[in-house]
Amino acid sequence: QVQLVESGGGLVQAGGSLRLSCAASARTFSNYNMGWFRQAPGKEREFVATINWTGGSTYYADSVKGRFTISRDNAKNMVYLQMNSLKPEDTAVYYCAADPRWYRQSLMSSEYDYWGQGTQVTVSS
Repeated sequence: QVQLVESGGGLVQAGGSLRLSCAASARTFSNYNMGWFRQAPGKEREFVATINWTGGSTYYADSVKGRFTISRDNAKNMVYLQMNSLKPEDTAVYYCAADPRWYRQSLMSSEYDYWGQGTQVTVSS
């Protein structure tokens, strides 16, 4: 079982930056691929970024590529999402997720077993 707790959300002006953090409780955290997803009001949850268990492989949604960076610190059981050049359309609840199947790197929310409670990000224009 893995517990995930996100933090770092808030209100920011367009063009600003935020850094989201996700703390994981798993003793074998380094075996998990990790992802960030987001859900805006009235919309389905969508993929944002994923990082593999070593930290050596990352994928991003086209909408955030070049602006967001996912990283992890396995020694601290932490995953981060650095968000720069934020836009009003980035407004959503952001969720951290964990997939114990280290051999794949999925962009699909249905393939992640563990989820945090989410943190709200609001970008004003």
